[in-house]
Amino acid sequence: MENRILTHDQVQHIAKRIAYQIYEANVNEKEIIVAGIDGSGSLFAKKIATVLKKITEADIVLCTMKMDKKNPLQSGVSISLDEEAYKNKSIVLVDDVLNSGTTLIYGAHHFLRTPIKQLKTAVLVNRNHKKYPIKADYKGISLSTSLNEHIRVEFQTKNDAVYLE
Repeated sequence: MENRILTHDQVQHIAKRIAYQIYEANVNEKEIIVAGIDGSGSLFAKKIATVLKKITEADIVLCTMKMDKKNPLQSGVSISLDEEAYKNKSIVLVDDVLNSGTTLIYGAHHFLRTPIKQLKTAVLVNRNHKKYPIKADYKGISLSTSLNEHIRVEFQTKNDAVYLE
């Protein structure tokens, strides 16, 4: 069974709201790094970065973090920026869905090996099934779902949607 839980307009509104929250927390920053986890996380990060660029004079640096989501420890984590580019900066790590926290914790770990100013996390959907001590600082919606349910996020031009399957 497929059930649409967020429409295109709702996804746009959430991206805008999260961008304003990020701006509020970084109002004095000259540069903000927005790191999207490869796939839908990167697409959601791009939406947030687009809004941020309109509402702040800070430089918004968008980058992509790559990892094997099923086995991040084995595959390692890489980012499309040099370490010097995010050293002592404010970083927002973005993903589409927070399930167990595995992806976010390995992503956060990657950044924490370098001195940074602050690290926050943003997700479109928070499922509350965490097995790691990580939370979403900025979240679109929180859902209490069963483990056998699946959240599917689709980013398509003028037809973004989130489904519960």
